[in-house]
Formats: sequence, structure tokens, C-alpha cells
Amino acid sequence: MFAMRIDEGLELRLLEQRHARALYDLTTANRAHLRPYLPWVDKLESVRGTEAFIRSGLEQFARGDGFQAGIYHRGALAGMCGLHYIRPDTRRTEIGYWLAEAAQGQGIVTRVCAGLCAYAFEELGLHRVEIRCHPGNARSRAVPERLGFTEEGILRGVDKLASGWADWVVYGLLEDEWRARNGAGAVLE
Repeated sequence: MFAMRIDEGLELRLLEQRHARALYDLTTANRAHLRPYLPWVDKLESVRGTEAFIRSGLEQFARGDGFQAGIYHRGALAGMCGLHYIRPDTRRTEIGYWLAEAAQGQGIVTRVCAGLCAYAFEELGLHRVEIRCHPGNARSRAVPERLGFTEEGILRGVDKLASGWADWVVYGLLEDEWRARNGAGAVLE
């Protein structure tokens, strides 16, 4: 199974069916925190639904079309991060993430996304990485900004949240920009 060590105490692991209860419990505990920004939160209503999400993620990984992995901080599941898709024809992907409220403010998602950028550009040979965030989610927006992504614009009314239609801010990072910032062959830490 896919696993990526980010640094001491921080790792991404592809989830398996045995992780469904832990992921469901973490999601449930953070539902109010995630609801303003993520459209799927209220649709995940059971462990069985979480099992279906994990199964779908494993199928996605098997197809070579991205993955959804658990963020493990000091051995405990703290959130999710992954590549929503991989487009070989245009050599691009999009990183998505969420983190439990109690785990925020420690640079976890920034370090994970830096590792995923290195993976996307160095291992997968991609040309472009995108991150999309809710305009009102300052913590989420800080991640691509810290990593040197360019804010490219706003997609208006593209997702339905509990509060109504939501916009997404689109950030992009190109391979040559990443290399200029980090050096050829660099693995971010």
C-alpha cells in the first residue's frame, strides 16, 4: 500500500477498510468545523458510507488516477489529503485536504502539501499542481500561499454547501516555479 513519510511523526497512508471507523469518527467529531467549507461533510452519514469512500479511493489508486490518504500525525489519524485526479495528457493534478480542528496550527497540511508537490513534480513528472479553497477559509488559503502557489482566480458558485452555493479560489503551481523555489531534485521538508 502507498505510504509517504513527510517528516518525523508525519506520514500519509492509503486508507484500507479497517480504517473506516476511525475516519468516520474523526469526520463526525469535526463535522461542524468542516461544514462551512466542504460539500461532502453532511453526506457522509455512516461507517458504511465511509467504507464506500475508502473503496472508491482504493479503486482510484489502482487506476493510477490519484489517491486519498490519511494524514497520520504522531501515529494518529488527523485528517485526509490526496490527489483528486491525475491527468496524464495535460500533466496536472489537484491536491485536496482537510485536518481535524485540534491538529491545526502546527504546519501539518503545509508540510504534507509540500511533500505532495515534490511527489507530483519529481516522481510523477507533472507540469501543474492546483489547490482550490473556499475564499473564507484563511487557514486553507495560507497553505498554497506559503508554498509559492499563484492565486489565479475565483470559480463562482461551483459547489453546494449547507449554507448555499460556494465559490472556490484556484491556486496553481507550475513545475518550473517549484524547481526555481526548491532546486531541481529537491524534496521539501
